[in-house]
Amino acid sequence: MLFQNGHLKVRKLEEKDNILLVKWLSDPSVLEFYEGRDNPFDLDKVNKAFYSSEDVDEVKCIIEFEENEIGYIQFYQLDDETKKEYGYLNEKVYGTDQFIGEVEYWDKGIGTLLVKSMVNYLIEQKKADRVVMDPQSRNVRAIKCYEKCGFKKVRLLPKRELHEGEYQDCWLLEYIK
Repeated sequence: MLFQNGHLKVRKLEEKDNILLVKWLSDPSVLEFYEGRDNPFDLDKVNKAFYSSEDVDEVKCIIEFEENEIGYIQFYQLDDETKKEYGYLNEKVYGTDQFIGEVEYWDKGIGTLLVKSMVNYLIEQKKADRVVMDPQSRNVRAIKCYEKCGFKKVRLLPKRELHEGEYQDCWLLEYIK
């Protein structure tokens, strides 16, 4: 287990979790903002995307709440090219991506607890100076959650992410310790 905060636990991804990822990443409600409804995942696609050795810099994790597996989160230290693009110089900057895959757990404050707990972990354990995210600007619910956790909008990233056949604007959000 990576960390625990009350009923919330975050643990590293295991091979057996591929079935959970297939379930979540084939749900149109989840795909609306994560990967796209036109991009559902099957077992082969999950195995290639989440279990290949190419993404060794990403730490991939499963979110548990009250002993139930409910979602996915990953974190990574930004590479020099991305830091330069975002305007960060000699800082230790981490990024995160996450989703709650079990929709009955939405709008219960669990996302806020998750993000606050992850930020604390990255600052305390990984010595991050900043934590950043780049959600689609139309993902109002997620942005509201991140702002509750202390993230601030830094700048709009026009046409940042190809999603459902169209390039979507994203917000660069940051948390500074």
